Amino acid sequence: MNNDLFESVSQRCGEEETAENRRIIEIAHELCGRCKLYEKQLRESKKNVDVFYIEQRVVEQFAKEKGLWIPMSEINRLGIPGPSGNENDTYVSDNVIYKVNNLMNSHCISNLFEKIICHNNLFYDTAYTFYSFTGFDGRTIMPIFSQPLIEKAKPATSIEIETYMAALGFSKMEKNGSYCNVDYKVWDMLPRNVLIDEDGDLFIVDAEIEKIVK
Repeated sequence: MNNDLFESVSQRCGEEETAENRRIIEIAHELCGRCKLYEKQLRESKKNVDVFYIEQRVVEQFAKEKGLWIPMSEINRLGIPGPSGNENDTYVSDNVIYKVNNLMNSHCISNLFEKIICHNNLFYDTAYTFYSFTGFDGRTIMPIFSQPLIEKAKPATSIEIETYMAALGFSKMEKNGSYCNVDYKVWDMLPRNVLIDEDGDLFIVDAEIEKIVK
């Protein structure tokens, strides 16, 4: 098993010391320590070590201990079901949108935490807040994040997105909706993931982000 599970979150994406990023990093540190301990116990008992299984079981136990667990049967208490995408089921309550992430794009919780911190570093207006975990006992665990709801907005055009990213110092890459600067790669910046409001302000509500390792 890779002992850098969760640990890489703070090493690669923790530059911006916002309160929420610090909180996410603290959670990542604790999960990292628990994953290592669980791995050690499995190896000593000569049981097979599976990275995904270890992460899921550690996170489930942690969430239930810390009061950060919502059973899937109670997920509707988050709010009114909103549009669902490839990776997120959404629920809307007042001026907040909750996103239940199925890890389809991130593949594991540690990768998703890393992406969330990178998003918060780049796009403060739509910064994510970690809310809790959900899932089915002993099975797949899914993180829940909340984000400000952008009202009275519509999808931005590709030209508007390109202009906005250029203003932030990003260069357009060959693949549609992909950008980079010296520190980050950002992709999936398509109209469905970027909104523009009545004042002409753009908001990145979803994107794939990776910190460039130097």
